[in-house]
Amino acid sequence: MSLQRTITVPFSGAGTGTEELTWAQFAAWRSMGVVEAVEWAGGTMALADGTTVAGIATLLGFIMSRHQSLRTRLVFDGDGPPRQSLAAAGEVSLEVHAAPGDPAVLAAAIRARFEAAPWDPVTDWPVRMAVVADGERALHLVALYCHMVIDGYGFEALVADLANLDPATGRALAPVEGVQPLELARAQRGRAARRQHEASLRYWERHLRTIEPRRFPEALDPQPERWQEATLTSPATALALGVVGHRTKVHTGTVLLAAYALVLARLSGRPVGAFRVVVSNRFRPGFAASVSNLALAGLAVIDTADAGFDEVVARAWKAQLAAGMHAYYHPRDLWPLVERVGAERGAELDTMCYFNDRRRSAAQAPSADPATPEEIEAALGRGRLRWGPRSNEYDATCFLHVDAGPGGLELTWRVDTAAVSPAMLESGLRGIETLIVDASRLIPIGSV
Repeated sequence: MSLQRTITVPFSGAGTGTEELTWAQFAAWRSMGVVEAVEWAGGTMALADGTTVAGIATLLGFIMSRHQSLRTRLVFDGDGPPRQSLAAAGEVSLEVHAAPGDPAVLAAAIRARFEAAPWDPVTDWPVRMAVVADGERALHLVALYCHMVIDGYGFEALVADLANLDPATGRALAPVEGVQPLELARAQRGRAARRQHEASLRYWERHLRTIEPRRFPEALDPQPERWQEATLTSPATALALGVVGHRTKVHTGTVLLAAYALVLARLSGRPVGAFRVVVSNRFRPGFAASVSNLALAGLAVIDTADAGFDEVVARAWKAQLAAGMHAYYHPRDLWPLVERVGAERGAELDTMCYFNDRRRSAAQAPSADPATPEEIEAALGRGRLRWGPRSNEYDATCFLHVDAGPGGLELTWRVDTAAVSPAMLESGLRGIETLIVDASRLIPIGSV
């Protein structure tokens, strides 16, 4: 047993009360119900020399006291969806584990246990934290946050806000920033939010009436384990993205979406594709610094017909912009809309093709020093494809995740084999790499 002890950390903060779920909380709740699994954000990290177990306990108490989303649980008091309940005070546990071997290996095992353990949204806090330590010397941190209460950019806001912690006293050095969940739930019943909601649904309906009902027209015999995934780790793609982004003057996430659209057009034979893209909504007033979940799926419709790669990039950028402007809505009203339009068209609409760039702000950073053609060519042979887990748990038609890994850009594509065969899965990932590397050769870097 590595567990040495459990520290009970008290917390208290401003605000209390019960409200309906925010739109993003509602989307996350339904998503977890569909896949029948709790979704967590966070992970493990090595700690700087001098970090103590007491210091981590202070940090945990600080974030719980400061951010209302982390003090939020659910209440079920009717036949409808749950509501969010904010506590003014409470206690949370910090596990302390001994590290007889590699602390990183132990931290990874703790994370896996945290992710697999049942979560009761009524009684459990949405934060799980542990520290791997040598005595009082903290070596590795494990911190997971339920996706109900935080998204990727909210996690970045949480990390940035740690600069406001006085480690000696545990007190805050500045007022908390950003919209809070109870406040947001009330605002989303207001007139301004309803206008944005209605405009978003009109945008969705316009595209739902014109897109192909099925993204992949040919139904395939699914594999025994229907949903499969693979990850391509590609250092060449990471380098080539910088070149193409530098030339086209857009962030690299748009370049990847364009390549994804082209690959799916080739695999399906249909040049126009509809993609659900994860939209942070952080550009809205008061949202940027909020430690909460604000992300919703936008709809980006991209036509790849009769266009070179740079033109498809330009079209993807416009589609992303439109998707972002119309990704602020209550999902409760979107799902019936999809069903109604499908019934009117006499077809079940497949809107389950996703693109999620989890690099967040890193995807938007311009390349100040793009790679040379020689560097990209040398990196081509260092890519690695590995097959991931298979299951029969319901999932999307296809879902591409993008991550920045230590060995290069990581493209993880999970597909429904009733639409995308394993061979198509591999060729799609390799096709994205080929498209972006080829695009990096279009103009010599010295002429940009």
